[in-house]
Amino acid sequence: MVTVLLADDQPLVRAGLRALLDVADDISVVGEAVDGHEAVRLAGELRPDVVLMDIRMPGLDGLEATRRLAGGPSRVVVVTTFDLDEYVYEALRSGASGFLVKDAEPDELRHAVRVVARGDALLSPTITRRLIEQFAARPATGPDTARLAPLTPRERDVLGAVARGLTNAEIAAHLHMSPATVKTHINRVMAKLGAHDRAQLVVIGYETGLVRPGWL
Repeated sequence: MVTVLLADDQPLVRAGLRALLDVADDISVVGEAVDGHEAVRLAGELRPDVVLMDIRMPGLDGLEATRRLAGGPSRVVVVTTFDLDEYVYEALRSGASGFLVKDAEPDELRHAVRVVARGDALLSPTITRRLIEQFAARPATGPDTARLAPLTPRERDVLGAVARGLTNAEIAAHLHMSPATVKTHINRVMAKLGAHDRAQLVVIGYETGLVRPGWL
């Protein structure tokens, strides 16, 4: 059973999300928060697998709430609208594991909860495109060797593959190693770079110049 905490200041939005999730036998909504402060408090008390987090909330906003939850047992999925895309990059850096647009289909919502609960990152195609466009607009630079210094050459290869969106199985095939070895490398890279999850590794891959938009 995947447990979920809803964080949104609009009662109708929370009710809609709950209704869409409650029909799934393997998902349970365990709480609702009306702002970031309550989201952080309830996440600490209820320890849900996933927090569906709105960004614009009174008091403590979703970005700061996500920062405070980063590295904890609960993974955050930011539920955003198209006019909030400017927050995507910052939310990823803050520790969000994924993004979902508010007009997503019900099956997409339930899929997002399951994907993030099992430890994977989730970025919708629209948001991924916007994120990559931000990096594409930056001047090309060489890799940030200082930031990447703790990594072995093999770990750099794995990081680059993660940043390009490859799954563990695809990385294993591409780099000729077992999926278990790939997982070990990813865990070591996350520890060395202080990343909370796979989504942050994608950001680091682009931030450091290890990969560039359009590279395969």
